[in-house]
Amino acid sequence: MLNLLEGIKVVDFTSVVLGPYATQFLGDFGAQVTKVEPLEGDGFRAVRPGPSADIGAGFANFNRNKRSIALDLKHPAGQDVLAQLVKEADVVVHNMRGMSALALGISYAQMKQIKPDIVHCWSPGFASHGPDANSPAYDDIIQARSGIAALNADADDAPQFFRSIVCDKVVGLHLALAIAAALVHRLRTGEGQSIEVPMLETMTSFMMAEHLAGHTMVPSQGKMGYQRLMSANRRPFKTADGYMAIMPYSTKQWVRFLTLVEETELAAAGWIRDGAARSHRIDELYELIARIAPNRTNEQWQEALARNDVPYAVVNSMQEVFADEQLEASGILRTMEDAELGSLRYLQPAFFSDDAQSIEPRRAPHLGEHGREVLAELGLGSAEIQRLITDRVVGDCGA
Repeated sequence: MLNLLEGIKVVDFTSVVLGPYATQFLGDFGAQVTKVEPLEGDGFRAVRPGPSADIGAGFANFNRNKRSIALDLKHPAGQDVLAQLVKEADVVVHNMRGMSALALGISYAQMKQIKPDIVHCWSPGFASHGPDANSPAYDDIIQARSGIAALNADADDAPQFFRSIVCDKVVGLHLALAIAAALVHRLRTGEGQSIEVPMLETMTSFMMAEHLAGHTMVPSQGKMGYQRLMSANRRPFKTADGYMAIMPYSTKQWVRFLTLVEETELAAAGWIRDGAARSHRIDELYELIARIAPNRTNEQWQEALARNDVPYAVVNSMQEVFADEQLEASGILRTMEDAELGSLRYLQPAFFSDDAQSIEPRRAPHLGEHGREVLAELGLGSAEIQRLITDRVVGDCGA
């Protein structure tokens, strides 16, 4: 965790994974992130297992370094609290549909009335100028529509979902980048703005950047699909005792690899030494690797490939990932100690700086845990805070 955004105040209306992933990065960089939840809380809190009744493991992994206030935005007094929060903030972020945000009073037009220079970034499922602008969307929906499920088809050509909340996380990264860019713009000009980061459009751009391929040119010069990635033989290769990724890529690497496996005539062929010609016949080369990979063990392949500077990797299971020597050395899996919840593992953000100050992580908050603290910072007295709690405008704040 680094202190690069220290002093930046973020009012976070996001939920589930996409938005919380984005705002967790802001918190990891030192911003003060105040998570505003409905009285019933972010629905992702319920995903099990978890260290407490209202903090599931998934929620814990997307909401560290944040404070939580539970607030009824449908109540007029809740809107008053919202206005005070926004007046003190630099950023407002949500991942709702436009009509939902408007109903809750957190659209850009509404935020600008409270603070004209606010940075307002949001991520709906579909861009607001399209016919599906107010349709619901989750990760599986976007995997289906953006082409991911089809590209990930099984051996029978049946579409498959990628086993990760990949759309939420990729779009979350785009959302965090948009917030950072808007903050830099405001720093330079004093101007706030709203940036929309819709899921379908973002993931389509992300997925199709290489797969546009021949359709990049007008008129088209070939099919869609990056040829190397579409190869039927592109896969982890079975060895004598496991599986490995074996990936010569450059001309020098292919020549060294083919020489290593005693394909010297092929190594000298003109098409091997011509990158464009080689790309058209890449499936042949991957088929060759598949055929010869079982001749050696993983250890034998590692020694030989490392000696010839050819890229490779043993296929790790999920259980083996964190025993990887590189990951162990970089310390990506760490443990924090919490007086209430005990020891909690977390994934250290992979940002390394020799100059920025390191900050200690804080666990994900209980629902409304910091409500009293947040309200007191806004200048509300204890009697007024208690009245908001009694009237069910604000959750019980962990009291």
